[in-house]
Amino acid sequence: MTQPTPIRRVAGSRPRLLDAFCCQGGAAKGYADAGFDVTGIDLTPQPRYPYRFIQGDAVEYIRAHGHEYDVIHASPPCQHDSECQRIQGRTHPDLINPTRTALKTTGRPWVIENVPGALAKLREPVLLCGPMLSVETYRHRYFEPGGGLTLPQPDHPAHTVPQAKMGRPIPPGHYGHYVGNFSGVDRARQVLGVPWMNRDGIRECIPPAYAAWVGHHALTHLNTPAEVAA
Repeated sequence: MTQPTPIRRVAGSRPRLLDAFCCQGGAAKGYADAGFDVTGIDLTPQPRYPYRFIQGDAVEYIRAHGHEYDVIHASPPCQHDSECQRIQGRTHPDLINPTRTALKTTGRPWVIENVPGALAKLREPVLLCGPMLSVETYRHRYFEPGGGLTLPQPDHPAHTVPQAKMGRPIPPGHYGHYVGNFSGVDRARQVLGVPWMNRDGIRECIPPAYAAWVGHHALTHLNTPAEVAA
């Protein structure tokens, strides 16, 4: 593992966060809200991404430039572990292990985010669910911290509100299930807090509230003095 020198920031500047596999920027919005200066990277163009954007291979960029950031968030494509994609017989690359290997070379705190189908590949991840953070949908996402960063596991409230079935209109008193060809883009934008996204972005996004929660813990980690060996 490399041992990069500490990043020196101008007083009052925001710490830098790399948002790898950024898509349309759900995680980015949360980290920006938490206090980070965010840069996103994705293999495909992301004209809706609301922050600084680089088009390129995320794993290669992490290896070459990850040490230039204070914290790295990575969301390797989840389609490989998505139940919906398996039902449709589609195949996608599995990038979780290559991403983790690249992150470890940076010497920076990092987090890997992914879907429940990837749980067996993640190491001591923390589960986040909408009601934990006042988001009115059950969108389970797992966050594996590394590089010295740790995350507490919040209590998981019972799922007492019924959830609409995939692709169906949302009945009164139900949470939306915003995956696949879901109904109600405008409502999804409001519930998830992503007004700039289209349907494609909403289907895969991390609610910004999730990333803001992770971001606050990452800032605490950055601001905690490292112990000095005797």
